Amino acid sequence: MVVPFIKALSCAVLCTALIGCAAGPAGPPNPRDPFEAANRSMFAFNDGVDRAVLKPLAQGYQAVTTPDIRNCINNMFLNVGEIWAGANSALQGRQEDALTTLGRFLLNTSLGLGCFDWAGANGAKRIPNDFGVTLGVWGLSTGPYVVLPILGPSNARDGVGKLADLYVNQIEVGTSIQNVGLRNSLYGLELLARREALLGISDTIDKTALDSYSFIRDAYLQSRAAQVRGAAAEADHIPNYDDSDDASATQTATDSPKK
Repeated sequence: MVVPFIKALSCAVLCTALIGCAAGPAGPPNPRDPFEAANRSMFAFNDGVDRAVLKPLAQGYQAVTTPDIRNCINNMFLNVGEIWAGANSALQGRQEDALTTLGRFLLNTSLGLGCFDWAGANGAKRIPNDFGVTLGVWGLSTGPYVVLPILGPSNARDGVGKLADLYVNQIEVGTSIQNVGLRNSLYGLELLARREALLGISDTIDKTALDSYSFIRDAYLQSRAAQVRGAAAEADHIPNYDDSDDASATQTATDSPKK
């Protein structure tokens, strides 16, 4: 079921671009967002799906679980993703970050039992990373900003990166679980856990942002640029961690469309 989703996602990225070419906004287009009309339509679609389905499910999940249980589940999925994050750090030339991430995985899998962020509690903070950042460090330009179905804010470069991330973190990991029912249940649980973690942030955006679409777009573009700049500086042996915490926080807030 996941492979057809990837094909559909690829088609959606292309269709969004084609629709945007035919239905651009009136007046001079935003150079960072040339397909704004199509993106706003997709943003509205995502928001409708979220309000009707994802957000209520996430609120129900929050209501029937304790914070300790939710933290354990979140840490479980984040811990699995550490391997791919560390691989991307290595591909970017951030060898120190790669070793830190590998150490986090080993400590949290053993002493943390995959449930507790034992490494983080002892000073080894999680370093978010993905293939989109790797492509940016390698010199690939962002391309136009796009809003993907369900996945939310992205750009042409990060859209390709998301396909790689999805394949490694979901499909490859999922194939190790032979029980199809259990595998699909874990996919659903991860979706719920990710959405629940964003409930507070999305509510804040709803209350404070005059234009949620522009707010999320600008925050996404700024945070991704900060991640690539930081990774590129380290690859050139120039330590630059100034934006790392801010970028991580903003990225978490913009991984999903307005809720």
